[in-house]
Amino acid sequence: MSGLKEIISNNIRRFGMIIALAGIVILFQILTNGILLTPLNVTNIIMQNSYIIILAIGMMLVIITGEIDLSVGSIAAFIGAVAGVLLVNWDLPVLLAIVLCLGIGALIGAWQGFWVAYVNIPAFIVTLAGMLVFRGLTLIVLQGQTIAPFPDGFRSMSSAFLPDPLNGADLHLTSLIVGGVFSLIYILAELKMRRTDVKYNFSTISFPLFVLKLFFVVVLINVFTYVLALYAGLPIVLLILLVLIIGYTFVMNKTVVGRHIYSVGGNENAAKLSGVKTKKMKFWVFVNMGALAALSGLIFAGRLNAATPQAGNLFELDAIAAAVIGGASFTGGVGTVFGAVIGALVMGVLNNGMSLMGIGIDWQQAIKGLVLLAAVAFDVLNKNK
Repeated sequence: MSGLKEIISNNIRRFGMIIALAGIVILFQILTNGILLTPLNVTNIIMQNSYIIILAIGMMLVIITGEIDLSVGSIAAFIGAVAGVLLVNWDLPVLLAIVLCLGIGALIGAWQGFWVAYVNIPAFIVTLAGMLVFRGLTLIVLQGQTIAPFPDGFRSMSSAFLPDPLNGADLHLTSLIVGGVFSLIYILAELKMRRTDVKYNFSTISFPLFVLKLFFVVVLINVFTYVLALYAGLPIVLLILLVLIIGYTFVMNKTVVGRHIYSVGGNENAAKLSGVKTKKMKFWVFVNMGALAALSGLIFAGRLNAATPQAGNLFELDAIAAAVIGGASFTGGVGTVFGAVIGALVMGVLNNGMSLMGIGIDWQQAIKGLVLLAAVAFDVLNKNK
């Protein structure tokens, strides 16, 4: 019990958001008469929030360094417009167009990162200017028109599903196998991590609690894949999200780059005196944010099957809200990739549940604002304690 109390006290914000997400899911499952967790709707929640989750991961890193990026929605719209021109008007190969768009996004991030990191202009001003510039460029590229439709190969990134060579009748068997393989990889990774901690005499949770944790996560993974298998299986965009979540979690927790990013946000002067290249770290965080904003714009355009001037509206606010709800602190140095995903899911389930109940967009915005305020208030009160 002492080990369990220590884990909860050290991760109270993360556990609080997980409990909040579970409570919101249960509430809307009851209020919607079981519609929320139907296989079709669970798949819709993933697809509808995929681009926000991608933005939230990048925004989490930006906020950890103590900065902010208000331009991600406009960048996503601009990249969607560029993709429309490249794929529909110029008929370029899908893979080439995607690589070009991601490169343009990274260059945009480098442009903004240069002004923030090396010229010391506040990120709020730089990215506010970027929001206006790239929204205007979107209108210029599209000339106020909508470009559609995209090729099927491009749309598959955001709307297709993992093929099922096993041809399950009522169940997507390949998705179940993927869930089982992922569970095995998770168990082996956790066992290896625990052995390393024990070897170097790091504090670890008790073995029974460790087994309980493994059991709970494995059950959750397989129940989730089973629900998806009842409809059409694993969406391709979910696999993209898993690669991003695992990759960024590894970078932030297990690499020198990740530790340097945290140190820049925690105490920039101390990090600089310790040999961390703080300007370089901030610069590359914005480059990364530009690339992820581009990926988000591509996925949104593919799901919409059109490049529109209105794309990306308020994406930046959803991404910031997801990161803050997930545990990021505007003072910097605090936050996790997993927390950003949880925050995005909280917002996504709220949107989906209220839409299923027929609640108007006006009340939806108000409720989301209150949830954001409550999350920040919870963080502040907890730190004060």
